[in-house]
Amino acid sequence: MKTVDLILTNAIVLTMDEEFHTYNPGTVAVSGNSIAAVGLEADVLKEYSATKKIDCKQKVLMPGLINAHTHVPMTLLRGLADDLRLDVWLMGYMMPVEREYVSPDFVQLGTKLACAEMIRSGVTSFADMYYFEDDVAKATEEAGLRGVCGQSVMKFPAPDAKSFEESMAMARDFIIKWKDNDLIVPAIAPHAPYTCTAEILGASARLAVEFDVPLHTHLSETAGEVENVRNEHGMPVIPYMKKHNLFDAKVIAAHCVHIDEGEIRTLQHYHTGIAHNPSSNMKLASGIAPVKRMIELGVKVGIGTDGPASNNDLDMFEEMRLASFLAKVSSGDPTALPARSTLLMATRMGAEALHIDHLTGSLTPGKRADMVLVDLSPLHNSPRFERDPNNTYAQIIYAAKASDVSDVMVNGRWVMQDHQLTTLQEADLLKAGNEYARKIDHFLINREQSVLSKLIAIGGATEEESFEVQAKVAVPSAEKIIAAIRSNPEINITRTRHYRQFDTYMQFDDPTQGYVRYREDHSITESGEITGVRSRLTLIGQTREHPFREDVLLSRSRFLAPATQSLRFYKEYFKPARTVEIEKNRMRYLVIYKETEFFINVDNFDLPKLGSFLEVKSRTWSQQDAEKKAHLAEDLLKALGGSPKDIISEDYIGMVASV
Repeated sequence: MKTVDLILTNAIVLTMDEEFHTYNPGTVAVSGNSIAAVGLEADVLKEYSATKKIDCKQKVLMPGLINAHTHVPMTLLRGLADDLRLDVWLMGYMMPVEREYVSPDFVQLGTKLACAEMIRSGVTSFADMYYFEDDVAKATEEAGLRGVCGQSVMKFPAPDAKSFEESMAMARDFIIKWKDNDLIVPAIAPHAPYTCTAEILGASARLAVEFDVPLHTHLSETAGEVENVRNEHGMPVIPYMKKHNLFDAKVIAAHCVHIDEGEIRTLQHYHTGIAHNPSSNMKLASGIAPVKRMIELGVKVGIGTDGPASNNDLDMFEEMRLASFLAKVSSGDPTALPARSTLLMATRMGAEALHIDHLTGSLTPGKRADMVLVDLSPLHNSPRFERDPNNTYAQIIYAAKASDVSDVMVNGRWVMQDHQLTTLQEADLLKAGNEYARKIDHFLINREQSVLSKLIAIGGATEEESFEVQAKVAVPSAEKIIAAIRSNPEINITRTRHYRQFDTYMQFDDPTQGYVRYREDHSITESGEITGVRSRLTLIGQTREHPFREDVLLSRSRFLAPATQSLRFYKEYFKPARTVEIEKNRMRYLVIYKETEFFINVDNFDLPKLGSFLEVKSRTWSQQDAEKKAHLAEDLLKALGGSPKDIISEDYIGMVASV
């Protein structure tokens, strides 16, 4: 007879293996951190003995749940800003607070709070994406949970990195440090198509392939995201990702709400795992992912809660129930995503989606001992019918609550027994979390007086590219510059626009507020006809300019919003200390110069009479990229007849103010 460390007896065992074996009364034998045997109690006890046995008292013993997508430190931002659109919620509230408060201490505390909550809802593994992911991993290991932890990478400055290059270096070091850990699977997490450049996507995929680790990202979450990628790149999100070799890696794609059948087949072909997040998608009105069709086509789909700031909890029982209901109502088919299939998504298929099914996801000999006990005897789950062998699955998905989880084991170690956490001090975590809440409340109360807050309150505000390289010179003739642009063989013009622009700048006594620009663009044809009028607001933040050689500038962060009201309304709404009016004629060219994209503006001022100017701009996303483009911008000015010694370091509003 073989001796093991622990035998769990008298359970209703749901293995969630390939054959969906169930055993009642069932037994699981545990040796070290792994499962040694699973089967009927009489059969297992014939072959195995242990110094410790536990009577499960007819509770369900099943694999631990797998939260396929979340941002665990955001427990500290739960309830911070609700009932907003995704862009306003993310850019207007989450990111500003994160820039102010996210630190290693914040991340560790938020992670431990999340782990406590997930343990109580039967989660044994989760996939995370956030900042300071090394600290997420440390806290997760301390809590005793299994985590696929993804270090975030994006083109914006982040709380843990000032540039993309710094984030990539952090990701590499993080992966090397945690690669062989028993509980942590390191990953890289390029945030999303709209926060990453093509270069970032490609570099992230190469790093993931180099170390054979997962790549965690958001794809096709909103219709707006998909439309923007189509407009900018001429193709939907999934083909755009494929073009940049993202799927060479073991991808975990969160959301995938707005994808068609061809895109689903692409994801299946590349063995991409999808994380379906029903609560978050409903709360943010992102839409309903075509989960039924995904599974029919063989895609591995897991279930995630998303972050607790957009859900607002980490309750996987609630997510499973919603996942099943959403599949039914969206397809019009009450048989869509039955209970057993839903539980599969939250266990074995979820592990497959995270590329960790060799470790966990089913009660199979050789896999890690990640399992939970669920009590189905409470009032809300009574009575119990035994006629249908699938009834236990239905009880779990449609009636069970997170509070029915009594015991949780991860890697052969109890992290909760009889509803008591064994690795975390819940009271201390709650006290520390409330301290952070008080600080953040104070920060936001003060910020509510800001111009940015007012812009966000109007609605539709989105953050533009964080920085742009810019350089400009006064020119004697706009016509000569236009001729030079069109005749220079090194300049490839990809788009031309002609505008008549009417700008009103609203300035404030507090310079840290920045200034709001109300712009009305009149699109002009070659014959001089007006074909369209567009109005928008731009909040240009406090100047944070960084000069490169010859006063080429790396300039400031901007927020944009559609101007749906009159100029008079905005003057009364923002109450500026002063306003400045500018009218100009602009020829705008999108060009490729030395394999780099630039905007060239040829501006002729009517109000005030400043004359004509040549302005060269390029969007950028890192220090290294900005340095390169600053040199090219200077070269481009020279090629068009401008002199570096004449470069003007002020924006137009600064020039007008000094007149």
